[in-house]
Amino acid sequence: MTALSVLAIGFLLGLRHTLDADHVAAVAALATRSRSIGETIKTGVAWGIGHTLTLFTVCTAIIVSGIAFPERIVGVLEFLVGLILVGLGIDVIQRILRKRIHVHAHSHRNSGSHIHFHSHADEPDHNASAHEHDHRSTLPSRALAIGLMHGLAGSAALLLLAVSQQVSTTEALLYVVLFGIGSVIGMGILSAVIAWPIMASARKGTDVFKRFNFVIGTGTAAIGFFVMFHSLPSVAALLTSL
Repeated sequence: MTALSVLAIGFLLGLRHTLDADHVAAVAALATRSRSIGETIKTGVAWGIGHTLTLFTVCTAIIVSGIAFPERIVGVLEFLVGLILVGLGIDVIQRILRKRIHVHAHSHRNSGSHIHFHSHADEPDHNASAHEHDHRSTLPSRALAIGLMHGLAGSAALLLLAVSQQVSTTEALLYVVLFGIGSVIGMGILSAVIAWPIMASARKGTDVFKRFNFVIGTGTAAIGFFVMFHSLPSVAALLTSL
């Protein structure tokens, strides 16, 4: 296999890596807070950037130093990712059950129409002031932080390092970069796909929106519990060795 083929595979694997169930679940749960497809894409891109930064940092350190990344530690980090997913899922469910979520179509001058949803939990009546809001123009820090954590966990680092043994150090680092670029682009595309049914459910009314979000929250928490259960042996092994 030529170096060019390895690099091309790195980019394609980065695209494919975004389809891992825990990645999809995390971005879907985060997307329930987004008000438009554009905002959801920003969420996915922020996750991808965080994931790439951590992955590049860890892989660079390992490739340059030659020190192996313990598989046991990967399992523990996966357990933490599962815990985060459970928290995200519960957060989505809690917002649906405990807050009076109101959904309606909304528009701004020169910015088109989008979905506006907010809580009236602290209002005895529907207050028009709750409709006054700003739209963030920066990448969501929450998605970035979860992406950073995801970059530490999972099989991606081990896969990258296995491939890096077949090429030079420079090519290995370039492989990691292309893998990361692929994951950012892939998550941006996936976020747009995720956003469509969420926005569609919101257009059908508050009740449909709540039910769809409840399904996302439940699914995210379930995947989180599965990840935690799958990584329990690594956690037990680490605790035993202490």
